[in-house]
Amino acid sequence: MMTRPLTTALACAVLGLASHTALALESDASQPIEIAADQLDLDDNAGTAVYTGDVDMQQGSMQLTAARVEIERDAQGEVSKVTAHGGGGERAYLEQKPASDEPIAKGWGDTVIYHAAERRVELIDNAELHQARDTFNGAYVEYFLDRRQVQARSDDGGDEDGDQRVRMTLTPRDSE
Repeated sequence: MMTRPLTTALACAVLGLASHTALALESDASQPIEIAADQLDLDDNAGTAVYTGDVDMQQGSMQLTAARVEIERDAQGEVSKVTAHGGGGERAYLEQKPASDEPIAKGWGDTVIYHAAERRVELIDNAELHQARDTFNGAYVEYFLDRRQVQARSDDGGDEDGDQRVRMTLTPRDSE
């Protein structure tokens, strides 16, 4: 019988090896960011913007929906980090087309963080990632766009609903 840490480590290793091409469309980064929300609090000096209330953000093939979205910019004015929070029982949602010949990758989490410079997405709490026909679930799922890797881990603490163990479903390529 395997111990839980060993099981989690093995699952993470398999997830890293099993992920498919995950490069986002190169044209997305050059597209304008369009955001609709109920409220905006902008602090130009700090380089932050906080959108609340039914937030819908789009940039090229990327779409993000959440109850609250915080955007941080670097010293050059470029978006460096986007943090989205779900609310009202809904998780934050992010989708993006990895490449022109691939299906849309979709991710959910109570919190979704996109690190622009690293091209890395964190799905935190109730995390779920759909990549091609495969799914990855856990308390935490990290998706490295350029390295084509997925890492996931379970919730160490557990809760009254049970822990959020890492789960994956790998669909054979020839199945319908």
